[in-house]
Amino acid sequence: MAGISGFASLGPKTKNVVVAGGLTAFVFGVYFYTMRAVGGTDELQIAIDKFEDQKGKEEAKPSKV
Repeated sequence: MAGISGFASLGPKTKNVVVAGGLTAFVFGVYFYTMRAVGGTDELQIAIDKFEDQKGKEEAKPSKV
């Protein structure tokens, strides 16, 4: 860890806390980014609802037999 000059002077428990905090921040960042990206628009659910509506209308029509 030569890139961070002050990191070497810290005690082992403090280093662990710093690393744990960085990893936790990264995980929460990825989680919230993913939830925002996935939950932003519901295009797939809208398409499924339209398909089911069309399917229901076609089934409701009387068939000529």
